[in-house]
Amino acid sequence: MRFRVLVKIISRRYGLWIVAGLLIVAAIWVFRSRQADDMNWRFVQAFGIRLPMRYAIHGIDVSRHNDRINWARVQQMEAEGVRLQFVFIKATEGATLADKHFDKNWREAKKIALHRGAYHFYHPTRDPLKQANNFIRHVELSPGDFAPVVDFEVINGQSDETIVNGLKLWLETIEEHYQIRPIIYTNGNLYKRYIKGNLDEYPLWIADYSTKHLRSYNADKLYLWQHNQNGWVKGIRGQVDFNVFVMDDTRMQEICL
Repeated sequence: MRFRVLVKIISRRYGLWIVAGLLIVAAIWVFRSRQADDMNWRFVQAFGIRLPMRYAIHGIDVSRHNDRINWARVQQMEAEGVRLQFVFIKATEGATLADKHFDKNWREAKKIALHRGAYHFYHPTRDPLKQANNFIRHVELSPGDFAPVVDFEVINGQSDETIVNGLKLWLETIEEHYQIRPIIYTNGNLYKRYIKGNLDEYPLWIADYSTKHLRSYNADKLYLWQHNQNGWVKGIRGQVDFNVFVMDDTRMQEICL
């Protein structure tokens, strides 16, 4: 009732065309807000977290911090229609370090038919070329595997120029070796400062735990979203990072060998 009275007052003072325009703008705003926030969150007890059920393909990422993993139990993990379909596994870090559980995790993930990918934890203070070669020495990819991932989440006091140029060298070296464009994993703040406008051509995997929508990121390059770091999976000790594939299912091949 109050809304109708307000419309009458505005129409008398400013005219029906202006009122109609305002109503259209308001309707578009409401529609976009509802659409953007419609992640269809559902708390799944078995995983211990809410999942954005708007997306159909769910996965995790692991490293030595998850200790020895019982992959047979991971394979059996399914709850409320959700099963894990992919995993990213830490392979290397810096110029010389390798994850002690990578080789086993890499083999076992393939055995249970999980879509697998390998990532490198990037240190801006280390030589980018040596870091790329460290990854190449330890990771052999097969058709169907995800493209290599650079995990960019620390800046170590380096200048913007050093960081962007170093990442670019790592990415170009890896792309030349594996013949596929690598994926950049990072958080929202680092994306806005270093990736956006500098490395926009690369597929993006964003870690954003509080967002209600993904409008802040390039919709044509955002493939993966890490939405929670506190999940639970049978066969894995401690909490686990949870991710979803946010593109149409048919586009997954774009980031795979």
